[in-house]
Amino acid sequence: MPGEQKPNRKSMSRPSEHPSSSPVVQGRRPSEKTPSTAVEKTKTNMAVQPVREKGIVQKAVQYANQSWEKKSDNLVRTVGGMDRTMLFLTLLLIAAGSVMILSASAPSALAEKGKSLHYFLRHMVFVAIGLAALYGISRLPLGFIEDVTPLAFLAATGLLIFVLIPTPFSLAQGAARRWLIFGSITVQPSELMKAALILMLARYLGRHQQDMIPDTKRLSIFRNGWKYSVKYFFEFFLKSTVVPGIFVVIACGLVLAENHLSGTLIMGMIGFVVLFMGGVPWYLLFSCVGLVGGIAVSVFLSTKDYAKERIESFINKENVDLLDEGWQTAQGQYAIGSGGLLGTGLGGSRQKYSYVSEPQNDFIFTILCEEMGFVGAVVVILLFILFLWRGVVIAMRAPTVFSSLAVLGVVAHVGIQAFLNIAVVTGSIPNTGISLPFFSYGGTSTVVLLAEMGVLLGVSRHSYIQK
Repeated sequence: MPGEQKPNRKSMSRPSEHPSSSPVVQGRRPSEKTPSTAVEKTKTNMAVQPVREKGIVQKAVQYANQSWEKKSDNLVRTVGGMDRTMLFLTLLLIAAGSVMILSASAPSALAEKGKSLHYFLRHMVFVAIGLAALYGISRLPLGFIEDVTPLAFLAATGLLIFVLIPTPFSLAQGAARRWLIFGSITVQPSELMKAALILMLARYLGRHQQDMIPDTKRLSIFRNGWKYSVKYFFEFFLKSTVVPGIFVVIACGLVLAENHLSGTLIMGMIGFVVLFMGGVPWYLLFSCVGLVGGIAVSVFLSTKDYAKERIESFINKENVDLLDEGWQTAQGQYAIGSGGLLGTGLGGSRQKYSYVSEPQNDFIFTILCEEMGFVGAVVVILLFILFLWRGVVIAMRAPTVFSSLAVLGVVAHVGIQAFLNIAVVTGSIPNTGISLPFFSYGGTSTVVLLAEMGVLLGVSRHSYIQK
């Protein structure tokens, strides 16, 4: 099968020989060897407490563990090459995106920079840097990536704080302050935070899997009294939800302070997926997201008039002035509609000539639809669906909870952002600036995305496969 690696006999071992290879999120069995000291618990990183009661969650975990027991004799762990299918999909998406940037950016590049290849050539430089990062990161040991994750999160946090301070290095456009400038290089710290947040959440949840399942005996009011049970519940709530939630709040809060609502929503949705897949109790997760997220969005919309206007324009579409606030969406839909079934042909777009805003960035999908038609748009969407499928397969085969959740976080990042971008340009949700992964022009986003793919492909080198 594509993407499957042949087992390396030198590195072949049974899953049961690796106590760190028992992620609850994947239903894999816990290690038979129980750590006896705090140091050993830290080393094993994935110690899972036995099922205490016959609740719904516990039954699901128990069933998954039993299923893993039946399969374990037919599985081996292999360290080999990258997953070929995912590597092919990544290269195909980045190649298709580069071709579309060449086509979509030519008119605006000629008008703004005097060279029709300006954006394309710069994009290819970013792609080259990103591919180098992809290869280098994919060769790193997973333990090393996990160890440097806190430093990456602190660095991203520091850059987000620094960009909010008015300095010669921080760039503001209107009310938004999102970029740092170092000579001719522009860096968007929020893109760095997306990757850092994924890894930080994966690291914490991987090392605290035993804190994700509540002890129903200790929660029993009739057995222990309400004071003890309430105290234990708050301790469990703190470890399982509050602490990992703090990482998400820090990231979303700093990005929201940049007046970057779309980035905040993407960050929050990525965090939600990783926390949910990592085992945070759904009732606590939904309650906290509804409360904190609702308050934050309400305050932002009540204090930022431009965000409120976009919501109102989306609700009252029939009253929107197409020459003002409705211009972007209308021109994008004209481009999509004029593409028809097979499109006008590569380079044949008319809307990219100063009609569609940001044709090489946020609205590049509309140019793709115009030039490649309905068929081309469906092919691109199918490529993203295949990407999501293959990412889940790699996550299921990952050797540790950290690596599994890191892969799921990267997949969630790409899937969420692609869905939101397509929804925006088709008028399905209010207009906001969201780039299309692998397709939109952007130095920081391209390099960071390919670096994330390096983590994903690196995990694919350490996988469990059938004999």
